[in-house]
Amino acid sequence: MKPRALVVDDDPEMVAVLELGLKSRGYEIRPCTAGPAALEEVSAHEFDVVVTDLNMRGMNGLELCERICASRPNLPVVVITAFGSLDTAVAALRAGAYDFVAKPFQLEGLRLTLDRAVRHHALRNELKRLRSAASKARSFEELLGDSPAMQRVYDTLARISDSEASVLVTGESGTGKELVARALHRRSRRSQGPFVAVNCAAVPEALLESELFGYTRGAFTDAKAPKEGLFVQANGGTLFLDEIADLPLELQPKLLRVLQERTVRPVGGDREVPFDVRLVTATNRDVETAVEEKRFREDLFYRVNVIHVALPPLRARGNDLLLLAQHFLERLDAPKTGLTGISAAAAAHLLKYSWPGNVRELQNCIERAVALARFSEITVEDLPDRIRDYSPARILPEAEDQFVTMEEMERRYLLRVLEAAGGNKTVAAQILGLDRATLYRKLDRYLARSKDS
Repeated sequence: MKPRALVVDDDPEMVAVLELGLKSRGYEIRPCTAGPAALEEVSAHEFDVVVTDLNMRGMNGLELCERICASRPNLPVVVITAFGSLDTAVAALRAGAYDFVAKPFQLEGLRLTLDRAVRHHALRNELKRLRSAASKARSFEELLGDSPAMQRVYDTLARISDSEASVLVTGESGTGKELVARALHRRSRRSQGPFVAVNCAAVPEALLESELFGYTRGAFTDAKAPKEGLFVQANGGTLFLDEIADLPLELQPKLLRVLQERTVRPVGGDREVPFDVRLVTATNRDVETAVEEKRFREDLFYRVNVIHVALPPLRARGNDLLLLAQHFLERLDAPKTGLTGISAAAAAHLLKYSWPGNVRELQNCIERAVALARFSEITVEDLPDRIRDYSPARILPEAEDQFVTMEEMERRYLLRVLEAAGGNKTVAAQILGLDRATLYRKLDRYLARSKDS
């Protein structure tokens, strides 16, 4: 839909010029030649922005701005003035104006200012909606979000909760892979049993086998008493092996045998111990590439990857980001400290940032902002430098004389998404809406052409 602007000036010719110029630039215009009439329009109709001249007979632009801001605080007002002094600018901003434009001005410059004001208006309305929607948003246990990507995840989890099949959860660090494992456990028939989790990358390689399978007394120097392994400890419940792709290659056939036989032999032992667990594994790596490169056994991959749950990165979840930010605010009891929410300018920075640390990084950012906030809303100044100063890489060229072919644009976009996914081709393919084979073919073609050139 075209943005709707109310144009106010007591000079009918100026109103006609602005109406014609802004209509040609994609705006739907409602013209008005007096302040009182403008207030009636604002009361009767919905607008995305108001643009008003400062010097008008009767009710001037500053008074009109004050009246609109009092009745419609979320509606941005842009003031046009022939007196571009600092005092005039300060007066306009104090009256509640979103911005001011000094005469003479170019219509294209005014359009850019109005575009920013419209985006500001849309963000403020979205933030207002999210404040009431945060508690009603669709969720699955501790997972929260309304985006289509998360809806697909919830639907999959609901269908497999009661299954005994092994589940592989993939996604970047901080996307909530352990939350998925815990949610599956709580929704399963095993919910009364134990939930046991281990990070395969965090346990020293020499100790991981005895940690998983247990050991007998005297199995090694410090084994003064027998110890049950995690498979036995999780008996009747769920075992979660995080960072499964980091499992040492020599340990992988032993794990495969354990999963096939459903028995485990402790290190130093001579008898098999049966166990009954549901296995959930997770990784932030591209396991299929690891299989192709012989760093992960193919037969083990198929054993753990009976059901695959792919968690989308935060940057691919749209306004879930703001929903989660509001959720974290409420969970931190921010209202008790006087915080009512996030400013539109801060929200714009949050949406622009790439979030390599995903939901975990967002939670850290909001905790920091709450601690530093000085006003009733989180402002841009409360955000970390990396978010305030972030500038996304450009895919399109700066100058019009540098236009490129569609194929070159696709190549740049593929490489940009692959970079954002940390080189993980599976995640990149999910973001692009391609299957891995198609992505591989495109990358091979572009790399081959780069070598030829």
